[in-house]
Amino acid sequence: MENEKILNVGILGLGEGRSTMSAVLKSEKLHLKNICDANELLCQQRCKEFQYDHYTTKYEDLLKDETIDLIAIYTPDHLHASHIRLALEHGKHVVCTKPFIDDLADAKQLLELQETTGKRVFVGQSSRFFQPYKKQRQDFENGLIGDLITIESHYNADHRWFLKKKWALESSFKWLYGGLSHPVDFIRWYLPEVEEVMGYGMISANGQNAGLKNEDTMHFIFRNKDGRIARVSGAYTGPVQPTYRESEMSCILRGTEGASQADYHELRYAITNKDGEQVTQTWGDKELNHFFRFEGQSHHAGEYQNYLEYFAAAIVSGEKAFPDIKEGIGTVALLQAMDESLKTKKPVFVKDILNQYGL
Repeated sequence: MENEKILNVGILGLGEGRSTMSAVLKSEKLHLKNICDANELLCQQRCKEFQYDHYTTKYEDLLKDETIDLIAIYTPDHLHASHIRLALEHGKHVVCTKPFIDDLADAKQLLELQETTGKRVFVGQSSRFFQPYKKQRQDFENGLIGDLITIESHYNADHRWFLKKKWALESSFKWLYGGLSHPVDFIRWYLPEVEEVMGYGMISANGQNAGLKNEDTMHFIFRNKDGRIARVSGAYTGPVQPTYRESEMSCILRGTEGASQADYHELRYAITNKDGEQVTQTWGDKELNHFFRFEGQSHHAGEYQNYLEYFAAAIVSGEKAFPDIKEGIGTVALLQAMDESLKTKKPVFVKDILNQYGL
């Protein structure tokens, strides 16, 4: 039957793509056709780790393989646009890790190419596919908290170890994109028409002492088209609370009849529903081992498997899958508006950013 079709996957980029290898190899809905990285030693390392028997160092080999249905891209941000373009031009569906692209100047061409080829593009916003956030979304869609009033989300982490890495001290590295993009995606998931953003940021004392070039501590307020507001915060170079007190990343929904909170890395969720019932839910070892498979909780293989299977099912059935290319571009535009607000210390309209690129 067509609905049982297994899609052949090629993976480009084997750093973050390590999680993707694990995800595809464990999936019954996907088949790993080939892997690729410019670093041959890394290719060999991944083959040994996963007992996989072949690889290529040439992206062209993935592109020319007519049996590959889907290319999953986990390369450095500045290469995303060209790698997506080539995949579409060769008739492949595309999964690309966030951020979708690093320059909106490439967005219009990619949109037109996607429409011309008819191939699907999916943005790997992995946090949406973590169990507590999936449950939170399901409860929201089922009306358990009524109509949404506001959202609060944060991602705080003790990443002082980043300050010892040379690349993290370069002007091109921004926690805005590397960290806050996760909670910002939660905002766009529930309020997809954010019109205006205002935020402040600073470099902490720890960041200054290390020579950090961009903000490591930020707070933002968003205003949606319908007037609803949301808040996002992030701090990355200092200690954090014990996880029993505060998760590193949380999304809180406040509705007209209830409220809910989903946490990460903890498999923890709580809701006060419209009947006034308060429920706390956690998940056990089976789910924990699905999501986190190696090196503690530093990789996201379970989330990747969830979103790859979701996207594959949508390709086979013809249904829509989100976040798609338009949503990915919208998130990049919002992040650029946030970046502009940090520089100007003034509110920025997202439409002004999109208009600059004819979007």
